[in-house]
Amino acid sequence: MSEYNNGFSHIIEREHGLKRTLSARRMSMIAIGGAIGTGLFLGSGFAISLAGPAVLLSYAIGALIALLLMGCLAEMTVAHPTSGSFGAYAEYYLGPMAGFLVRYAYWTCIVLAVGTEVTAVALYMRFWFPAPPGWLWIVAFSALLIAVNARSVNVFGAIEYWFSAIKVAAIVVFIALAGYMLLRAPAAAGIGFHNYLAYGGLFPHGPWGAWVAVIMAIFSYLSIEMIAVAAGEAAQPEIAVVRAFRSTVVRLVLFYLLTLALVLAIVPWTAAGVDESPFVKVMRALRVPAAAGILNFVILVAALSAMNSQLYITTRMMFSLARAGQAPRGFGALSARGVPLNSLLLSSLGIALATALSVIAPQASFMLMVAISSFGALFTWMMIFVTHYYFRRSRARSGAPPRRFRMIGFPYTTLLGAGLMAAVLVTTLFTPAFRLTLVFGAPFLACLALVYRLRKPAAAGVSCSLHSDGRPQP
Repeated sequence: MSEYNNGFSHIIEREHGLKRTLSARRMSMIAIGGAIGTGLFLGSGFAISLAGPAVLLSYAIGALIALLLMGCLAEMTVAHPTSGSFGAYAEYYLGPMAGFLVRYAYWTCIVLAVGTEVTAVALYMRFWFPAPPGWLWIVAFSALLIAVNARSVNVFGAIEYWFSAIKVAAIVVFIALAGYMLLRAPAAAGIGFHNYLAYGGLFPHGPWGAWVAVIMAIFSYLSIEMIAVAAGEAAQPEIAVVRAFRSTVVRLVLFYLLTLALVLAIVPWTAAGVDESPFVKVMRALRVPAAAGILNFVILVAALSAMNSQLYITTRMMFSLARAGQAPRGFGALSARGVPLNSLLLSSLGIALATALSVIAPQASFMLMVAISSFGALFTWMMIFVTHYYFRRSRARSGAPPRRFRMIGFPYTTLLGAGLMAAVLVTTLFTPAFRLTLVFGAPFLACLALVYRLRKPAAAGVSCSLHSDGRPQP
């Protein structure tokens, strides 16, 4: 009998064995920590150069998309807490091929992202230790984080909690210092909200510049979706996911929009968006001792946090693929501590690949990795919205009772999120800095589809018709 006839419980049972020990407190911190990384500390400067002061609107649009995504994910995760997460949801509500494409596109993009993060870690360490070769830091930090993920999900949760706490504390201190300076600065200091209009107005590069900067905003928010993957190992998934969603709503607006508003008021956008992180410029303006070193430490922690969470996500995605029969069975095996060690080792190959390519062809390899990585993440976000649409359609037709958490404004909010993500993907094709995203990403997705068809010839004859409750039927 098909697993569709057995209900989603078949998929949850298929992925059993992981330890449900993550607390709601750690889940909440992991959720916001995933969205605070180098995209804010470094990428915001590039976004400011694209949009000027209108970058606030760009990040507000990005925050809207991220919050819509979190709402959709929270509702599906409360209903089906499993580590396969959005990949498993796509498999069940859209069909096996959709689950295959989402999981592999996302797994590949995050594996490559791990490689780019670890390469960046070597650059950050050079700030304090310029003599040792970069590969020493790559090996050292990679070994440390692989060991953390191999130990247990509790160890991963504890390390990620403190990484996230450091990032949150750094932003809180930054907001306090910048806010104090803004209120106390003399008129002659050139500091104030007049900087929003003093250098070409609010939209110095027009509405198009503000819209293109939304792409960078989305990149900054990437990884918030990891909360849905972690829910598969939460002690109380319903409570943890709902709390994480609510805390993310508040903190995304507070940390990103308030922080950028202060940056633009203290440092003119024409200076904030070039040559170095705008945070360094603000801290220099604040005359904070050892400002560059402090920020370098925070960015190093952000990169290590990203690596830690990315290793966790890719390990669980490969585990889910193996349990679904879409990857070698060995990757679905668990250690005595409930960790998919084989999947972890495979997912770590991105580190070795990125290190080798960065030596052989640093420029070309980096752009290729970023292009495929970006496409996989953007494609996954769009598919989460599509899956949620069919999820709600299925529950409505089956007469399922309402869950503790429901996405408000359905179907309009879900369709809005899907439409905005589709528009962002199309926009990359017309933006030189992001053009490789679709140029490499679309053929990559086509190759994945071909691999799926070749692996399962019978899938070619599967009908896309739906059961009476909205689920796909073979």
